[in-house]
Amino acid sequence: MPSPYRAIFAAPGTARFSVAGFFGRMPLSMMGIGIVTMISQVTGRYGLAGALSATLAASAAVLGPLVSRLVDRHGQRRVLRPVTLVSLVAAAGLLLCVQQQAPDWTLFVFTAVIGCVPSVGAMTRARWAEIYRGDERRLHTAYSWESIVDEVCFIFGPILSIGLSTTWFPEAGPLFAGVFLTVGVFWLTAQRATEPVPHPHRGGKGGSALRSPGLQVLALAFVATGAIFGSIDVVTVAFAEEQGHKAAASLVLAVYALGSGLAGAVFGLLHLKSEPSRRWLLGICAMAVSMIPLLLAENLPLLAVALFVAGLSIAPTMVTTMALVEAHVPRTKLTEGMTWTGTGLAIGVALGSSAAGWVVDASGAEAGYVVPVVSGAVAVAVGVLGHRRLRRPAPNREGQREHDDSSGDSGVGQQQDDGQPVA
Repeated sequence: MPSPYRAIFAAPGTARFSVAGFFGRMPLSMMGIGIVTMISQVTGRYGLAGALSATLAASAAVLGPLVSRLVDRHGQRRVLRPVTLVSLVAAAGLLLCVQQQAPDWTLFVFTAVIGCVPSVGAMTRARWAEIYRGDERRLHTAYSWESIVDEVCFIFGPILSIGLSTTWFPEAGPLFAGVFLTVGVFWLTAQRATEPVPHPHRGGKGGSALRSPGLQVLALAFVATGAIFGSIDVVTVAFAEEQGHKAAASLVLAVYALGSGLAGAVFGLLHLKSEPSRRWLLGICAMAVSMIPLLLAENLPLLAVALFVAGLSIAPTMVTTMALVEAHVPRTKLTEGMTWTGTGLAIGVALGSSAAGWVVDASGAEAGYVVPVVSGAVAVAVGVLGHRRLRRPAPNREGQREHDDSSGDSGVGQQQDDGQPVA
């Protein structure tokens, strides 16, 4: 492992919570596709499968930030364990209803409750931020490492989930997603030494982290970015089917994630001194431009090459986004702030996949790649219009100003709940 990555794991407990976070994040890429595979195999109703997947995404988008806000106030262990148990019970109820051929409404109820599953990626990133606060170089490398872990999950998670449900029994994919969630969350929360200090709400100014103007720009841009991801998944499957090799779609999409993972690994070795907001805007622009060659791909090998190149801009942009979240959100609301970017992605994925499906049905798979191109253009428009908000955190609100004003005092007890220093 290159020395910058070895350096971040020098701190005690970092390797353990990173591995636990990997297991806890696997359900993110396994549960949705597992439900689609399970329902389509048991009932043959792809419409129902897609509706349940959308319900899961919408529920996670609504409940995720609320769970993370509770984590910021009460700590990871006290919140994540009961919330995970609720999600697991709901998953068990869904599997039982599918097996017993219960009415459709019961499937939607249990799927909606599964959406309270915690954002484990935000939890591990919050731990890195707690350990390396003020050390920009190591925190940059740590966020790059987390992006690599994300891409590994998205490479192997869908393959594992689909493989289990198709070769073993239909419920196997969601079942093993629940197993990964249990192992990851309970192992992570058992590690108290690296858990960020909670910040109980003490009255006064509170509210959501989304009140930050900078976070609003990031979350909105990530809605458009999520639409890119969701539409590419749907259109690539349809394109592979038109080419007569539907099974190859998973491999082509894995190449997309591979490009992002490799770029993230290299990005973590760099120590860039340019302004983060400028790097972020360049990343969004690169992501949008890289969508255009998809319109020109005439076969699966060319599509794979185009997607690999497109993937190179993803992880660096995500890494820079996490740095901007830390700068624009009070440390008392950092976990919630990081979760809002995931919420934006989830909403975008649902919108992008729906729009892409409609275009494919109407005009064919090749025309479907217009959706990620348009989504990229929207992301650029949001980035350009909101760039001024990202250049400098608002006085006395956002995390970077809070950190600067604290005069080097790293004690979290010196900060009020709204992120302002105690006089």
